[in-house]
Amino acid sequence: MSKNFIHDNFLLENIYAEELYHNFSKNQPIIDYHNHLPPQQIAGDKTFENITNVWINGDHYKWRAMRTLGINETFITGDASDKEKFLNWAKTVPYTMRNPLYHWTHLELARYFDIYDLLSEKSAENIWNVTQEKLNSNGYSCRGLLKKVNAELICTTEDPIDTLEYHQQLAKSDFSVKVSTAFRPDKAILILNDGYNNYIDTLGEAANISISSFHELCDALRKRIEFFNENGCRLCDHGLDQIYFESYTENEVNSIFKKKREGQELSNKETLKFQSAVLVFLCETYHEFGWVQQFHLGALRNNNARMHRILGPDTGWDSIGDYPQAQKLSAFLNALDSKDKLTKTIIYNLNPADNEVMATMIGNFNDGSVKGKVQLGSGWWFLDQKDGMTKQLNALSNMGLISCFVGMLTDSRSFLSFPRHEYFRRVLCNLLGDEIKRGELPNEMELIGKMVSDISYNNAKNYFNFN
Repeated sequence: MSKNFIHDNFLLENIYAEELYHNFSKNQPIIDYHNHLPPQQIAGDKTFENITNVWINGDHYKWRAMRTLGINETFITGDASDKEKFLNWAKTVPYTMRNPLYHWTHLELARYFDIYDLLSEKSAENIWNVTQEKLNSNGYSCRGLLKKVNAELICTTEDPIDTLEYHQQLAKSDFSVKVSTAFRPDKAILILNDGYNNYIDTLGEAANISISSFHELCDALRKRIEFFNENGCRLCDHGLDQIYFESYTENEVNSIFKKKREGQELSNKETLKFQSAVLVFLCETYHEFGWVQQFHLGALRNNNARMHRILGPDTGWDSIGDYPQAQKLSAFLNALDSKDKLTKTIIYNLNPADNEVMATMIGNFNDGSVKGKVQLGSGWWFLDQKDGMTKQLNALSNMGLISCFVGMLTDSRSFLSFPRHEYFRRVLCNLLGDEIKRGELPNEMELIGKMVSDISYNNAKNYFNFN
């Protein structure tokens, strides 16, 4: 009988890689410091009726693959039954070979359900039945799924207007996995967004401030940062195409904000000045509170206007953008550093052409005050796969110190996505094991094993200020 596709040494190509993974990485707890899991479901310990509910609904990676195969939207996001949607995903899986979905799919089936059969139309009925039975048994609720993967801490992502009521409930619960949040204020920055003025009204209500000036906007954001901080938040996150940095004066920014509140059109220059001013204010405040700031840069979003109108954002119509990154990012980081107000920073790059740009940029602002103060974040979204991870690791190694790297995160909305940590750890160990075999690294398992343990867990544990 042939070996299972997912086995103990999956992706590990020699004995050195195997030893590094099994002895130094495999059993390390997971700190997932950035994801989009719904805290309401964790607080309520939601259970899932079937695998479509927990695995396919909301997963735009799968949706894009199914559409490419020619599957009708009815069976993806439409009104088909859950079982029909799963059967159509099962039909798609054999066609995803060499896409990371093929690896992720079978890792997730193995780790959560002890299923080692390849998913296809042939196996779909049995896998549907087995997973449904397990999902309706003990240990498969949201909290149970997080415990299965040895999660120690997870960090969701919330808007400044969020009440954090579910995080407050979780903080008082006996759940063994710590659940924190990250502050995501992009809607307050992106002044050209539809509904911006309505959003600012809602932000004002949350902060109990009537916002009619830029100064009042900053006061409201600060109050929400204080509220988040009181509730255990120690990170922020920004999803921007690129960093904005234009020179501005306070009078200019006040005038721009007033124009927007009065419903007037803004020029491109005015937009950039305003966005720069808000971002600088926020980042100086993060420094004051000792937070870690994260920047996800480079996505070109909502490309298909027709489907965006029908389905909305985050439904699979985004791609890699080719924005210029270096100059504005450098000026922005330098402006904060010049005032000694640059807090710990993680920069995530989406365009592989910019890996070395970002890897060298972080070195400009690592000033010796904190180990790995400015980080090149792990490969994310379209680069969250074996090749993308390897290129990120190589760029970071060549241009900086991989030993200081805070490692992997899921950036996911799915409770079944946590084997991506295992996937990353296997890729890391295989990369290092191959170099030991070739004599490019010493055959010193304790030395290299410590680095593996640090990247897998210890660096993140020490970097973030969760208590």
